Amino acid sequence: MGSSSYGITARPVILLVQVFGVTACVLVLYWCLHYGGGLAFSSSNKDHIFNLHPVMMFIGYIFLASQAILSFKMVPVKKKLQKIVHLSLLGLSTIIGAFGIYPVFKVHHETNIDNMFSLHSWIGMGAVCLFGVQWMVGFITFLYPGASMRIRTSVVPWHVFFGLFLYAMAIVAAETGFLDKLEIQEIETGLDKFGSEAMLVNFTAVIILLFAMLVVLSTVLPGA
Repeated sequence: MGSSSYGITARPVILLVQVFGVTACVLVLYWCLHYGGGLAFSSSNKDHIFNLHPVMMFIGYIFLASQAILSFKMVPVKKKLQKIVHLSLLGLSTIIGAFGIYPVFKVHHETNIDNMFSLHSWIGMGAVCLFGVQWMVGFITFLYPGASMRIRTSVVPWHVFFGLFLYAMAIVAAETGFLDKLEIQEIETGLDKFGSEAMLVNFTAVIILLFAMLVVLSTVLPGA
């Protein structure tokens, strides 16, 4: 029997999505401000520059992308306007996420650290590039100039599949990024594995994972 037979719809799950999403935003900001010391595009303290990376990547490729995924269920307007909202949110998320890469390369360049040496960086860069491709294909196919109805109908399932796949890539990049950061701090600064910062980071990673699970669940449940 379908989930609708049990009275389960997307609406209450979407509400949970927002709670978990805002909670994750607060936790990431708290981590970077309280333990990382702050955010800056230019600073003698390289940690302040690097801190922009997790903040911008989470807000862009995870939080805003989640809103874009659910926009068709959350925004009660005509289909074409929903498409515009969807593409606008994804466009904004792509721009913010792309700028979120800059602090990492800046810090690595200024401290003579190699780039693209970890699984996190490979998955993250792949997600960034493919997000842009996905957005362009969606814009050209579904909005302007727009493909024929036959082509759009055949593209839709692939667009949805790759959209969720790229969202999953962003989540994996975030989780491996948290792991990389903790391991580096444990080696370089002797960060306590069971200290308050490590516990906060691990808890944040779990919240983001649950957040993503709820987003995906919302997409497969009926209604809004």
